[in-house]
Amino acid sequence: MSEEMIRIEGVCEAVIFRNDDNGYAVLRINTAGGDAFTAVGCVPRAGVGEHLAIVGQWIRHPAYGEQFKIEECERSLPATEGAILEYLSSGTVRGIGRKTAVKIVERFGKDSFDVIENDPMRLTEISGITVRKAEEISKDFQMQNAISRLIEFLVENDIEPSIALRLYSLYGVASIGLIRDNPYLLTNMELGVEFSKADSLADKLGMSGNSMERVEAAVLYELSYNAEGGHAFIPRRKLSLATADLIDVDIELVEDTIDGLYEDGLIMIEEISGEFAVYLSHLYEAECFIAKRLVRLMASYDGEKADAARIIEKIEKANNIQYAPLQKEAIKSAANNAVMVITGGPGTGKTTVICGILAMFEKMGLKVQLAAPTGRAAKRMSEFCGMEAKTIHRMLEMDYSEGGMFPNFGINRDNPLDADVLILDEVSMIDIMLMRATLDAMRPDCRLILVGDADQLPSIGAGNILKDLVTSEYIPTVRLTEIFRQAAESNIVVGAHAINNGEYPDFSRKDTDLFFLRREGVNEVVDTVVDLCVNRLPNKMDIPSNQIQVLTPSRKFEVGTVILNRKLQEALNPPSKDKNEKRLGEKLFREGDRVMQIRNNYDLPWYSIDGKENGMGVFNGDVGEIISIDVGDEILSVKYDDKVCHYAFTMLNELELAYAMTVHKAQGSEFRAVVFAALGGAKRLLHRSVLYTAITRAKELLILVSNPHTIGTMVENNKARNRYSALKRRIELNIEK
Repeated sequence: MSEEMIRIEGVCEAVIFRNDDNGYAVLRINTAGGDAFTAVGCVPRAGVGEHLAIVGQWIRHPAYGEQFKIEECERSLPATEGAILEYLSSGTVRGIGRKTAVKIVERFGKDSFDVIENDPMRLTEISGITVRKAEEISKDFQMQNAISRLIEFLVENDIEPSIALRLYSLYGVASIGLIRDNPYLLTNMELGVEFSKADSLADKLGMSGNSMERVEAAVLYELSYNAEGGHAFIPRRKLSLATADLIDVDIELVEDTIDGLYEDGLIMIEEISGEFAVYLSHLYEAECFIAKRLVRLMASYDGEKADAARIIEKIEKANNIQYAPLQKEAIKSAANNAVMVITGGPGTGKTTVICGILAMFEKMGLKVQLAAPTGRAAKRMSEFCGMEAKTIHRMLEMDYSEGGMFPNFGINRDNPLDADVLILDEVSMIDIMLMRATLDAMRPDCRLILVGDADQLPSIGAGNILKDLVTSEYIPTVRLTEIFRQAAESNIVVGAHAINNGEYPDFSRKDTDLFFLRREGVNEVVDTVVDLCVNRLPNKMDIPSNQIQVLTPSRKFEVGTVILNRKLQEALNPPSKDKNEKRLGEKLFREGDRVMQIRNNYDLPWYSIDGKENGMGVFNGDVGEIISIDVGDEILSVKYDDKVCHYAFTMLNELELAYAMTVHKAQGSEFRAVVFAALGGAKRLLHRSVLYTAITRAKELLILVSNPHTIGTMVENNKARNRYSALKRRIELNIEK
């Protein structure tokens, strides 16, 4: 079969498959000479009867045989009455079935499309078509044509076609013209196109490097980029310097632009501790909302103090348990406060306290809801509490079907949680926006118990919620410090606490769950990690490879996730004629690979394995397995626990291999065995909190593959990793009001 590009013209005889979200279609095409063949590619909202001029090459699908892969497509609507009837009868235009199509073509003939698009009220001349239905038919037809042209425009300019529907919902039929006038509209938060891609398109269209649109987009990009790094705001001077450096313009131009964005309400500027803090407006609103809501919850609680000591005594007798003094203090605080925080390291009894609090509230007759930021954390919470725990997104009935800047939550102030108490675990992972949505969903009389380890890494998203609340000294906080006997027998737990105290862990014990393998070179570290995962742990310790997680501080340093994933994939899931593959740039995906979602995708559908449930949304850090790669239909399917998601090949930049992952991505998860690899790197990554978080991910076994210098550097490096956040200060200001 030839690999050279071929041009073929024909008519669409049948639409075998069509994905209206990304434009992908499988078509049966007839040529003028009577030849029929299958073509696959991006042909948005394809319809029977369309004339297509396609450019591409022949490929062979392993299951479906010879197909024509479309790289470019010119299309025109059918021109003959018969073809128009077939097109309208195919269901391509919503609101038109076979009978209605016959009536339209009989009445308007070859002018049918023109009437539908430009003079829809004439459709009411047909029996059964009301004014409203005529408007709906015309609107859908116009939208189809506009989206088709829009997707073609995006593909031509190397921009993901998956944003077409959101782009159309924002700007309608004017989308292409508006983007040509200002490509930087693509970078707004509703669309999320990378600044570099919009900048490349602007350059292609001849826009000035000093244009207001470019500088505004660069400022907003810098704020968004830093928000993804955890900062709620950026000091104005730093923002100006970073933006000027990014796009090589005078800093005075950036300063003027910042003032303009503030006047337009797109950003907020406020003086905080002598700095002029610049916020994206939604982060400013969220931070203010959280502070005000927490203070109001604390101030509004006027319930009678429970006789917690008596209730605790009854719980202890009923369950044959004896709580430690700090555990009792935590349970009492939960009983008598509207908001409280429980924090502590591994082995300090946070789980036991949560169970005690549940028993307390049960005796008080209060309805409790349990939740956590990730599916794995929620599942773990359910197991130890003996009652259902939900992910926060599921609890809030998150929905993104309407598009827009942020997800919609079915549970909110107008439809609040049916709970007297909300207990959240792994709070260190919760960012500003998710905390805002959670507080918005609580009734004014609902209590809030926040549980987490304040010494772990903070959330991936903006904010530092748990640490800010603990250091505010306003929210009642109990820090559990006692390591209980069973936990103290684990060198993982003992080692984690030693590291947290700035001490080098003890690796001298042989009959232990914590090991240190000294390796000095890159090849030594990588080869050892692979050998542990493929041979030593499965064969000598009976731990299957799929229950081992490799962690590392970074993605691209000497032993980052990029090189480790490549080597582990080669060893654990080598090429096979029975396994389909898909390459995307430097990434190679293969059936059977462990993969991770690397950004929130609120509008990606999922389906439960048993077929009884479906929904929307896959989240940053979710880990699954590739169960199939359909090369012909260009669909890759991933199983996440008990649900499956289907990814068009155009969406594969949202996935990466997960045999190895960064410590930050592993937050909220526990693994039977963890292999931690580190060998030099940026000092901000060789930090005590990174090592501490890595160690606390392991349940049964932890192996550090590194050298004494790197581990020592991490233990000693406890330099404050401040995020720009003003939540603590805002709480103080609200208390003073």
